[in-house]
Amino acid sequence: MTVVWINGAFGAGKTTAARELIELIPNSTLFDPESLAAALVQLLPPKYLAEAGDLQDLPIWRRMVTDTAAAMLAELGGTLVVPMTLLRQEYRDEIFGGLAARRIPVRHLLLAPAETILRKRIADREIPPDLPDGEIRIRQGSYDRIEPYRAALESWLTADAHLVDTSALNPYETAVRVADAVNGGAAPPCDIVQTPEPTAETLAAGVLLFDEDDRVLLVDPTYKPGWEFPGGVVEPGEAPARAGVREVAEETGIRLDDVPALLVVDWEPPAPPRFGGLRLLFDGGRLAPSATGRLLLPGPELRAWRFVTEEEAADLLPPVRYARLRWALRARERGAALYLEAGVPVG
Repeated sequence: MTVVWINGAFGAGKTTAARELIELIPNSTLFDPESLAAALVQLLPPKYLAEAGDLQDLPIWRRMVTDTAAAMLAELGGTLVVPMTLLRQEYRDEIFGGLAARRIPVRHLLLAPAETILRKRIADREIPPDLPDGEIRIRQGSYDRIEPYRAALESWLTADAHLVDTSALNPYETAVRVADAVNGGAAPPCDIVQTPEPTAETLAAGVLLFDEDDRVLLVDPTYKPGWEFPGGVVEPGEAPARAGVREVAEETGIRLDDVPALLVVDWEPPAPPRFGGLRLLFDGGRLAPSATGRLLLPGPELRAWRFVTEEEAADLLPPVRYARLRWALRARERGAALYLEAGVPVG
């Protein structure tokens, strides 16, 4: 079972190429997430939808895409062809990581016509005559999305996906290029660690590591949105502090000589579909410049690292992790560990 994800700007020809592609790849099925968007429009309150703006910004949409793709493959097997624009890296991480957790590899391809060709295709696109304001709303909406697409190309998209220049190709020729890339190995599965989804509450241990300026080390996982602290789930029978030490060595190549001191214990409440559990943060201390120069990252699990100030961390960490970091830093200053519930000190 595998997913072939056809990415690209609005107007790149993803859906028409995908329809041709399922005729070229044996035992393949088309799954267009736009069908889920139509369902959400019917299911969710209009006011809620209006506040959300783009449906991709809704967590329920991203969960439905992942769960539906996995369910279709469990039912049908083979290859699932998914034409869908993904321009935000954190959404890519969430969806592709969720599929990887189900042992479903994703081959990520990008249809990338020249921008002049893209704009011409948008201008020539047929708009249903009975659609109110269709000419303005649909065409202008496609033009407005070109800039975010260009930004994604420059920041992460080109490095993550196999690029197919479709400037001079019709939908069938595009599908042939994609099929050749998939079958010939030019578009291998995305390099993402297959972290099994938890089935109950978990105990996780993170370790804060600091540079000479007391900036804290954060890492960027490939399999979930947002930055994180080095660390991971504590294995059965494993001491939490030593689990943190093990994870630091596996993720960064840094080997800590001493067992780190506890900074915070944070109970993360369940928020379906997540189970929550206990999250511990330990003080790994200040790293020597020579140690930071030896930082190594495992490709399938982490894509980047950086040392950040507390203020900079606010822009990188999800809110619950940022709250945990803030109190961990206060505990480090005071020399006394804190107990938190949902990121808030108790007692």
